[in-house]
Amino acid sequence: MQRRHLLAGGLLAATGPHWALAQALEKPKVAIAVGGKNLLYYLPLTIAEQLGYFKAEGLEVTIVDFAGGSRALQAVVGGSADVVSGAFEHTINMQFKGQHLRAFVLQGAAPQIVLGINPKTMAGFKTVADLKGKKIGVSAPGSSTNVMANFVLAKAGLKPSDVSIIGVGTGNGAVAAMRSGQIDAMSNLDPVITLLQRSGDLKIISDTRVLAESEKVFGGPMPAGCLYAPQAFIDKNPNTTQALTNAMVRANKWIQAAGPADIIKTVPESYLLGDRAVYIDAFLAAKGSLSPDGMIPEKGPQTALKALVSVDDKLAGVKLDLNAVFTNAFVKKANAKYPKG
Repeated sequence: MQRRHLLAGGLLAATGPHWALAQALEKPKVAIAVGGKNLLYYLPLTIAEQLGYFKAEGLEVTIVDFAGGSRALQAVVGGSADVVSGAFEHTINMQFKGQHLRAFVLQGAAPQIVLGINPKTMAGFKTVADLKGKKIGVSAPGSSTNVMANFVLAKAGLKPSDVSIIGVGTGNGAVAAMRSGQIDAMSNLDPVITLLQRSGDLKIISDTRVLAESEKVFGGPMPAGCLYAPQAFIDKNPNTTQALTNAMVRANKWIQAAGPADIIKTVPESYLLGDRAVYIDAFLAAKGSLSPDGMIPEKGPQTALKALVSVDDKLAGVKLDLNAVFTNAFVKKANAKYPKG
């Protein structure tokens, strides 16, 4: 009798893939924290959600949106979320602070962050050094937009304390802060950047949406948006981590094959900031900086560490295990499973 039940269970698993998948996942309900879900920086996450790729892997994913990446990180550290969709360099910063987080699938091959000045308040701008004493808007203090601003300032001989950093978010609030002259410069992402540029409210001085420009700014491949989680979560939930990776790799590949019309049909209307044409322009500007396959570049951690050292010299003399902040093991399996997305 027991044997018959076991056989029946085996048949059920064989004939019901979703049931079997759900059973195989250690944690089918996953909370992902993100800092600015509307951004093209996080487009793969939105696509995976909108096209049902998480559900296809047997996952029930809740995406919790925050004002910036540093806030999303705090949610995972505090235990209110399981995984972060955020900037890669946080994994290095947190290892320095004694917390072991690991990136397991890439969304962005370049940061897509743009530093630009306000033409109204800085009409006489000539070089980055002119930003001394000025107000710079970032998504949230401590986020990757802040790191990028500090990095560009450092190359011009300015310290973080030479400017005022103001959190303005990544949506209409950021646009309003720039247009009203509350800030003199901005380090932010699309679609905000394209919207402000098109209306003449932003003049770009450094643009990491372009892979070549990003490598020039940072001196090597700079991994950007990714999914990362505490090492303990990955160790405890390898099947769940693999399922998340599968969904994201499919999303990455879908984006590479997608045209503007596909994107507009799939992305929620509220992300378009009231202007479809601007969003399409922003997508075309960002597409080349999105990861085609989810692989994290082997030299990426060294580049990210170099950027962080320029912002925080306490990191300079510390020995960190950069192999512990990322893994491509899950991505390799996902690419084998979904070679065409």
